Amino acid sequence: MTRSDPIRSLVSQWTLVVPLLALIALVLSWGRSLPGFAVALVALCLAGAVLAAVHHAEVIAHRVGEPFGSLVLAVAVTVIEVALIVTLMAGGGDKAATLARDTVFAAVMITCNGILGLCLLVGAVRSRVAVFNPEGTGAALATVATLATLTLVLPTFTTSKPAQQFSPAQLGFAAAASLILYGLFVAVQTVRHRDSFLPVTQEGEVREEERHAPPAGRYAVLLSPALLIVSLVAVVGDAKAVSPTIESGVESAGLPQAVVGVVIALLVLLPETLAAVRAARRDRVQTSLNLALGSAMASIGLTIPAIALATVWLSGPLVLGLNSTHMVLLALTVVVGALTVAPGRATLLQGGVHLGIFAAFVFLAISP
Repeated sequence: MTRSDPIRSLVSQWTLVVPLLALIALVLSWGRSLPGFAVALVALCLAGAVLAAVHHAEVIAHRVGEPFGSLVLAVAVTVIEVALIVTLMAGGGDKAATLARDTVFAAVMITCNGILGLCLLVGAVRSRVAVFNPEGTGAALATVATLATLTLVLPTFTTSKPAQQFSPAQLGFAAAASLILYGLFVAVQTVRHRDSFLPVTQEGEVREEERHAPPAGRYAVLLSPALLIVSLVAVVGDAKAVSPTIESGVESAGLPQAVVGVVIALLVLLPETLAAVRAARRDRVQTSLNLALGSAMASIGLTIPAIALATVWLSGPLVLGLNSTHMVLLALTVVVGALTVAPGRATLLQGGVHLGIFAAFVFLAISP
């Protein structure tokens, strides 16, 4: 064995060790007030868990092929994110009334503008023009727009209950519609029209190597899915552990409380962001868009039904309706997104426009 072998072995095992260390940090920090050095250690574990989650998601994606790989990461992150939202709402009282709305809307803005814009920018820098399938991407954007309108816009205009709230019947309808639409999209994406969601060449043809995924190996079937879940649990849990420090910093700076939700959403979505950017760097822009729009869709399609079910035992109001500023940003995102998706090709300009909308969202969250 050469001197480099132990180093190579250690590097190859970090994706196993780091998620476990991050999970231990989560257990030790849960429900405790942490000093500064402990917050720094938890944040370091959080960063390592993010990188590990991206690694294991890519292993799974390579084994099961697209678009299943993107779907696995998007759903896994969202399921754990939903659990975090319900946990925070259970102990937050009236202060948590807008938590679900703020988290879901932040996720939509981050994915549909931040991640999507960054990936188009990276893809265009690499190949001058980022190429993707407009049929699949357009269907995903249409589903996101419909889900966002049904769950986040309509509560502002309904009259059964005041203050941007749904009545129980309306909430049940929104939850059922969200779940059905998301399930229908997944069926179309993975079965009926799978080719519409596969990476394409610069000529617009589906990459042949993407049509037939290699058979799942033992490592991918047993170890990577388990370590992906461990990594994502650690990401969300460690984000919650450092959130009191973030809240204190936001309060000390005199910033609105909504900034906390944006910061937490950014932390939770880091695995998807890194995975999407790495796919764009490999000229798999369609995979990047699958991750971005799929995450937005899952954030709504799984969060709203879960919150509707949780209201059976959760007390306090549930405010879902967006204010006028956020509705303008959502409308702008949908219109610009449709114009970006329609040609199936994007340049640096389209990526920059989406990043500009995302910057406006962040700025208005800080200075409403």
